[in-house]
Amino acid sequence: MASPISRHGVPNRGAITACVILAVIMQALDTTIANVALPYIQGSVSASADQINWVLTSYIVAAAIMTPPSGWLSGRFGRKRVLLVSVAGFVVASILCGLAQSLPQIVAFRLLQGFFGAALVPLSQAILLDIYTPEERGSAMALFGVSVMVGPVLGPVIGGWLTDNISWRWVFYINLPLGLLAFAGISAFVRETPISRATKLDWMGFGSLSLAIAALQVALDRGEQLNWLGSGEIIIELTIAASAFYIFLVHTFTAENSFVNPRLFLDRNFSLGVLFIFVVGVTYLASLALMTPYLQSLMGYPVVTAGLVMGPRGMGTMLCMFLVGKLIGKVDIRILLATGLLLTAWAMYDMTGWTPDVSQWTIIVTGFVQGAGLGFLFVPLTTVTFSTLPAQQRAEGTGLYNLSRNIGSAVGISIVSALLVSNTQVNHEEIGTYLTPYSRVLQNPALHRMLDPTTLAGRATLDGIVTQQATVIAYINDFKLLMILSLVVMPMLLLLRRSGAPASAPDHAVAME
Repeated sequence: MASPISRHGVPNRGAITACVILAVIMQALDTTIANVALPYIQGSVSASADQINWVLTSYIVAAAIMTPPSGWLSGRFGRKRVLLVSVAGFVVASILCGLAQSLPQIVAFRLLQGFFGAALVPLSQAILLDIYTPEERGSAMALFGVSVMVGPVLGPVIGGWLTDNISWRWVFYINLPLGLLAFAGISAFVRETPISRATKLDWMGFGSLSLAIAALQVALDRGEQLNWLGSGEIIIELTIAASAFYIFLVHTFTAENSFVNPRLFLDRNFSLGVLFIFVVGVTYLASLALMTPYLQSLMGYPVVTAGLVMGPRGMGTMLCMFLVGKLIGKVDIRILLATGLLLTAWAMYDMTGWTPDVSQWTIIVTGFVQGAGLGFLFVPLTTVTFSTLPAQQRAEGTGLYNLSRNIGSAVGISIVSALLVSNTQVNHEEIGTYLTPYSRVLQNPALHRMLDPTTLAGRATLDGIVTQQATVIAYINDFKLLMILSLVVMPMLLLLRRSGAPASAPDHAVAME
């Protein structure tokens, strides 16, 4: 009896699967592994609370820009060659991130990471779809989806352990052994694909869209620091973003072969799916960016503990992805999506009641529920988004789908970070107006000496207490915003057409990066 590998004509299929999955895990790991190390990185490079989030958003924006042209690159230069360059570039950029001595350096090297890492997920997925038969692709894509989620699950735990026991720089150095194994495996076992010299990229469309995304992200990242529209720099960046996006739109609707095919958006499910995945990007990664400083700065958790209590979030996602995979085709996809949005909204609602005294068990349960919400959203949303899109447009559609999610993630992190800083200042000023030497709490003999506003030490202690309370309220406002966003999009579920062929969905699943 022939082995499965020889029967399907793909030698070393198991080895190919292992090495491309390893490349995906390496890329997915970096979406969250740096989160728990951010306070340590912030101290090392002397960055402010809003500036340090550039370490996250620079990576996401670079990946967003380079994801759509990954198909063109593989067609023009060969899939294996592009994948090898991506792995090698990602590893080199990771080492440079670990060696960085300043904020501009680490942000620049994170940009390089994003540029090289963008192609790893779509090209690895394409290889798996090629080496497995249509009957086996469902299982292959399930394995692929789990590998993508291993990164967010293990990232905070591994990042916390490395930071606590060695150094935050090792959250980047860990990519070296993973990358070397993936590079060796891809070199030895993956076959090269045919190269098409006739393949062309719409440079005008790609360039204008990339410029618009980059300028908008810089404005969002620096807006709070520079007083938004009170700054000439922010006005210039927003003007560049608006102008570049206008050029992109005009070119898209007038060019013969534009970078983005506008006919894609005539499909109602695809258009709504792109909008929903944007919201998913905002709510999931923005909340992760908020959780790290909350646990470590406000609650005083050691970095390892912070990573461990954040881990169950990813477990909830993985378990519900398996559950939802069995429900698709048996339950209306809109019901599954509504369940995911409600779970996400409930988790955010619960977080609006948190204080620095909240128990670890509450954090774990709420995180698990939020992760479960993503599990109920991810697979059904991918299925319904591409269920009515013509087969010849799906490759281009997946690029835009990933682009929308990445932009949502970057924009969400920037907005909640800016609001956190701004609202903390506003709350501090408002709370401070109620504190006078005659306030009842200051008349308590047990507290008067420690909180005496007429002494330097008393004023410093009072300021610290007020700052903590102001920050807690600012976090509550951010969680409330994310809860509202999850609820606001729910009525649009009624506009979705029911998927006609759920069984084919795994072929076109788009992985979370």
